[in-house]
Amino acid sequence: MSGYNFATSNRFWMQTDYSAQRTVSEPEPSAHSGGPTLDSRPDIEESTMDQLIALFREQTALLAAAAQNQGLATDPVTTQRITRPQVQRDDIATAVRTAAARVSGFPVSSLITDKPLIEELGFDSIMVTDLLGGLRRTFPGLAFEPGWLTPGRSLDDVIAYVSHQLDGSPLHEVAAPDPVVAPPARTVEPESTIGEFAEVKALADRLTMGEAIGVSNPYFLINDGVTRDTSVIGGETVINFSSYNYIGMSGHPVVVAAVQDAVARYGSSVSASRLLSGDKPVHRELEEALSVLLGTEDAITLVGGHSTNVTVIGHLVGEDDLVVHDALAHDSILQGCKLSGATRRPFPHNDIAALDAMLTELRSRYRRVLILIEGVYSQDGDIPDLPSFVAIKKKHRAMLMIDEAHSIGVLGATGGGIGEHFAIDRSDVELWSGTLSKALAGCGGYVCGSAELVRFLKYTTPGFVYSVGMTPMNAAASLAAIRQLREEPEVLTVLRQNSQLFLRLAKEAGIDTGDTLDTPVIPCIVGDSLKTLRLSNRLLERGINVNPILYPAVPEDLARLRFFVTSCHTEEQITYTVATLTRELAAL
Repeated sequence: MSGYNFATSNRFWMQTDYSAQRTVSEPEPSAHSGGPTLDSRPDIEESTMDQLIALFREQTALLAAAAQNQGLATDPVTTQRITRPQVQRDDIATAVRTAAARVSGFPVSSLITDKPLIEELGFDSIMVTDLLGGLRRTFPGLAFEPGWLTPGRSLDDVIAYVSHQLDGSPLHEVAAPDPVVAPPARTVEPESTIGEFAEVKALADRLTMGEAIGVSNPYFLINDGVTRDTSVIGGETVINFSSYNYIGMSGHPVVVAAVQDAVARYGSSVSASRLLSGDKPVHRELEEALSVLLGTEDAITLVGGHSTNVTVIGHLVGEDDLVVHDALAHDSILQGCKLSGATRRPFPHNDIAALDAMLTELRSRYRRVLILIEGVYSQDGDIPDLPSFVAIKKKHRAMLMIDEAHSIGVLGATGGGIGEHFAIDRSDVELWSGTLSKALAGCGGYVCGSAELVRFLKYTTPGFVYSVGMTPMNAAASLAAIRQLREEPEVLTVLRQNSQLFLRLAKEAGIDTGDTLDTPVIPCIVGDSLKTLRLSNRLLERGINVNPILYPAVPEDLARLRFFVTSCHTEEQITYTVATLTRELAAL
């Protein structure tokens, strides 16, 4: 489940501080604050439309600037003063501080207004988006230039910026706090035709702009045949580095046979919720195999990988609780946090000390605390220091959940994931979640843990109780993949050898591979979205399929190609790919 694909609408990135990167696809849930809150009612949360519009404006500006061979303008002074009834400057300051307290979970009195929001106060881009969205609801017509809120901006800067628009104050003047002013009445223009939605038009403009600057759309290509080391695109066989078929189980003859048998025995769907209609034998067999593979007491499987995290996180914690997650956590984790209504705080990527400090300050204020990390981070290919996270979790009496999407069937001597990799007691982690769609050749999600956890989830989790059961074919595919992994453990050795070969050759060629280490996820960081897109096009012309990850999915200086190495790739394919990549990089 890990990853932030630019082609989807699930993960949108907006800031340039990589240590605090986040999506802007979800507004922040209501947080615990020492002061009054502004606009925290669900019916006026900032809409996905608003966030999509902001995203597409940034992307369109990027492409337009590239087409004109110009830089992007981010001058904050270009916003115009809003014509409205006069708003007092002290009311503006109080509204900004109150909104910041709502988002951060800290009382107004503890906010330091002259310190950078991102660099010092721990705001990530979702929190920034929620803050600015709340201010736009409080002061309709308020506008923020794309890119204005840089990592060094403080709350004082925000107050001055808003005051400049509302009453023409110089940007350097900051108003003093005072009681909160009631927000002006809000009026909206009705929208009823989808084709007229601003975000729909923006998407069309963005796709057209790509054609105008001479690059083809790398997304939604027709990819025929079984996706292993190669696939067929446009009728041509190409070396494929854009799939998660890490150990070649998708398309494996044993897996194919199991799928065919399951369809013949059980049909193409179980056609009802498992709670009411009962389990098929293949469901129970798969869950038992998963619990054995991960070393837990039991397991539950659900129909979607993304929705598994959303429904389970949203169900286990609530408004009296705190969720803290790695700054690079997947959208499914963030959406689960949003659904739960719990206070959400990110910590810098893999930063144990920052997490410890955060929980030292906040733990006593919340009933439950859930720490959320991943087994392998799908953009950078690195892994967390799991024993240290377990120690922090125990110290602060928190729960720990690990998304094993890219580590199950990849890490560990038998493919048991990051828990096996570090040889920890599996009961030290409350929830092991993941997807069946990568190394395990199926589709859907799972959660492994204690018997009492799984029993509770099976009887109460909305995404399980009110959803149809996993299809027999997908359950059979993943079950067969697990069994075949036990019969053919050498695929793990080949996977690791291929990954090490690719990484070694790339480093020797001077390619920036970021923080990846001993995983099959290997980025090639280009640092320029347009060049990255052109590089992807050129590699496809030379028979290599690899997807670009562009701004704002990642910061502009971290735009990259992302290679997924598998056990199916040959040494010749890897050698050719790295050599071709090196030549094309030099030619950009």
